[in-house]
Parts: sequence; structure tokens; C-alpha cells
Amino acid sequence: MSEERFGFEAFDCAPGMRIAAHERIAALQFAQLDTRLEKIEAMMERLDKRLWLTVYGVVGVILAQAFQSILTVAP
Repeated sequence: MSEERFGFEAFDCAPGMRIAAHERIAALQFAQLDTRLEKIEAMMERLDKRLWLTVYGVVGVILAQAFQSILTVAP
């Protein structure tokens, strides 16, 4: 580091390097967590679409059976 502060040359010390390493690790962990959350959200969206498709299918079958029973009773 070539910064000067209060007339002294900046230097790296072990505690400062340890803190910097922890900050980098935390940033990597948050990036990985963000990636995992995006994957989970994508899976939830696909599951939601499948669930609605199933609901519409069941409702369609029920309506078809009701319509068929009306046709058999009223001809």
C-alpha cells in the first residue's frame, strides 16, 4: 500500500489482514447464498406453474363430468 496517513507510511499488519480475509470470505459466502436463493426461487416458480396446471386440470375434469351428466339427463 502506498497510502500515507498522518505522515506515516501505511503497512499491513496481521490483524488487519485477518479482518480483510474474513471480509472477503463473507462476501463470497453472501454471493453463494444469493446464487442458491435465485435457484430456489426459480424452482418455486416452476412448482407454482405445475400446481396451477394441476388445479386447472382438476377443475376441467370436474366441469367435464358435470357437463356430461347434464347431457345424459336432458336429451
